[in-house]
Amino acid sequence: MTSDYYDLLGVSRDASAEEIKKAYRKKAVQYHPDKNPGDKSAEEKFKQIAHAYEVLGNPQKRATYDRVGPAAFDGSGGGMGNFQGNVNFGGGNFSNPFDIFNEVFGGFGFSGGSGRQENNRGSDLRYDLEISLDEAFTGAEKTLEYRRSVACPECGGSGSAKGSKPVACPYCHGQGAININRGFFQMTQTCSHCRGTGKLNKNPCRVCGGSGRSTAEHAIRIKIPAGVETGTKLRSAGGGEGGVNGGRDGDLYVVIHIRDDGRQFQRDGANLYSTADVSFAMLALGGELEVKTIDGYGMLKIPAGTQPDTTFRLKSKGMPHMESSLRGDHFVKVRCRIPTSLTKEQREKLEVFARSYGETLDGPQKEGFFQRIFK
Repeated sequence: MTSDYYDLLGVSRDASAEEIKKAYRKKAVQYHPDKNPGDKSAEEKFKQIAHAYEVLGNPQKRATYDRVGPAAFDGSGGGMGNFQGNVNFGGGNFSNPFDIFNEVFGGFGFSGGSGRQENNRGSDLRYDLEISLDEAFTGAEKTLEYRRSVACPECGGSGSAKGSKPVACPYCHGQGAININRGFFQMTQTCSHCRGTGKLNKNPCRVCGGSGRSTAEHAIRIKIPAGVETGTKLRSAGGGEGGVNGGRDGDLYVVIHIRDDGRQFQRDGANLYSTADVSFAMLALGGELEVKTIDGYGMLKIPAGTQPDTTFRLKSKGMPHMESSLRGDHFVKVRCRIPTSLTKEQREKLEVFARSYGETLDGPQKEGFFQRIFK
C-alpha cells in the first residue's frame, strides 16, 4: 500500500484545499468500517486516509510534508530518555480517525465502526524530548519511564467493588453511544449516562471510585532513528493511557527537539555548516586544511588565491537522511586569520611584500592590496 499521502487520497500534489477535502470525503465513505464490517484491511485504509487528510488538510503540515515527506509524520519506534516537559492528555494534534471523519462531515457520520471500543480507547500521550546533535546523528535506544493510567488493580478495570459487576447501560443498551439517523448518515453522541463505557456501576470500587483506572509507572524500550530533526514525531503504539472496559490502549508520541549545545555546527535539514580560520599565507599560497566534522575530520584542499568567506563542500559528511543510507553535505566557510602581533623580522618581510604590491605604508593610504582582500 502506498505511503504517499496524495496517492492515498487520489489527488495531485497541486490540488486545492477544497479538492483534498472532497477526495477525503469520498474515500472515507468508501472505506468506513460501517460499510465494511469485519474488513480489517478497509479499517486500516480508513485510518490511513484520515491521517493523510489530517496532514494535507492543514496548510502548515502540508508544507512540511511537501518538504520532508512522510518521515515527518510517520516516525516509527519511539523516543529516548531524559524527557523534557509534561505529558499532554487527549492526543493534542494526533487525532482519532473517527473524530476527523465527524469534523469533516459536520457531525453527521457513521456510528464510528468501533462504537464503544473507540469510546473506551485510552488517550494518547505526548512528550517533547530534547536530544543532542550527536544522538540525532547516530540514533539511540533508551528505556523510557513515565506514569500513565492503567486498569485499577483492585477491580481489574471494571469499576465495580469486589463481588459485584457492572450492568449494561439501559439508555444506550451497552453501546456507549446513541445514534440519531439522518438518512444515509447517522449522528453519533456519547451516552451521557455511562459516559461512553456502555456500563453502569451500582456498587463502585472503593479504590478508583468507579472509574476503573489508576495511575502507575510504565517503562518501554524505544529507538530514535538516525537523522531525526526538530519536529520529528515518533510513535510507540500502545504506549499511551490504558483503555477502559476492554478498550485498546492509546499511543505514546515523542516530539523531537535538537538541543543547542554550543557546538560549532549549524544544521539545515541533512546539511551541516561550520567556519574555519585560515592564515593569509594559506589563502594566498594554497594548501590542505583539516577540519572537524560530525563524525571525525575531513580534509579541505585550499586553492592558491582563495578569498576570505569562500565556502567549500565536504560531500556526504553531513547528517544521515532518515531511513536511508544517504547523508547530507558539510559546508565550511573559511575566514582569514590575522595575527595580533608580529616579530620585527616578520613585520619587515611583510612590509617588503606590501611594497611589492605598490603599498606605501607611511602617510594616508589609498585602497590597496590588503584593503581589497580584507574588505
